[in-house]
Amino acid sequence: MLSISQLNKSYTVAGEEFRVLKDVEFEVKEGEFVAIVGPSGSGKSTLLAISAGLDKADSGKVILDGISLLEKKEDELAKLRGEKLGFVFQNFQLIKTLNALENVSLPLALTTNLPEKEIRERARLWLAKVGMEHRSSNFPSQLSGGEEQRVAIARSFIHEPKLLFADEPTANLDRANGNRIMSLLKELNQTRKSTLLVVTHDPQVASLADRVLEMKDGSILNNGKKAPSSKSKKVPPRRKK
Repeated sequence: MLSISQLNKSYTVAGEEFRVLKDVEFEVKEGEFVAIVGPSGSGKSTLLAISAGLDKADSGKVILDGISLLEKKEDELAKLRGEKLGFVFQNFQLIKTLNALENVSLPLALTTNLPEKEIRERARLWLAKVGMEHRSSNFPSQLSGGEEQRVAIARSFIHEPKLLFADEPTANLDRANGNRIMSLLKELNQTRKSTLLVVTHDPQVASLADRVLEMKDGSILNNGKKAPSSKSKKVPPRRKK
């Protein structure tokens, strides 16, 4: 499903070059749930963005479902993302002039010919799944950070993507809503056979994955250790403080 090889990325700040990714290589099989962990600044979010065609690498290869992303133009990448990919951003990226229902509806409105009524019904369903149906008419400025996160997750799920990228999907959520979101991720993975690539600092989230890749200083340290019986694992309850 996703093959990354010899991936390099650098940024220049105040005349000094910083290597964010260094010869990164890994593969994700179709239907697999892979978590990427590591300290802040290790390159996890940059790797996720390049893997989804949202950023360009300096060199290397990104092959997604048989398609070489680094050779595609932006309009081709946008079409691919609309048809096959979902992305949960760390900063949500909701459109401020659209309410929650309209934000969640957007992927289907842009990429399908479904009737508006059906699109809105699906959007309401996904808002209900993340516990946000009562906020459907609210705009992002009227939502808390955690509520924005849940709306963004509903938006990424609505077209049941073939491959879902998630950058810290539970970071802004309390324990109960974090468990709810991870249950949805596992449902998407197991019943819809969607492939998941998730960046997380949360060991409980990582424990649900089939494999865990560890990053440090722009490099992958291992090929990912296999989590035992991950397909049957449930979201573990979080301890009360």
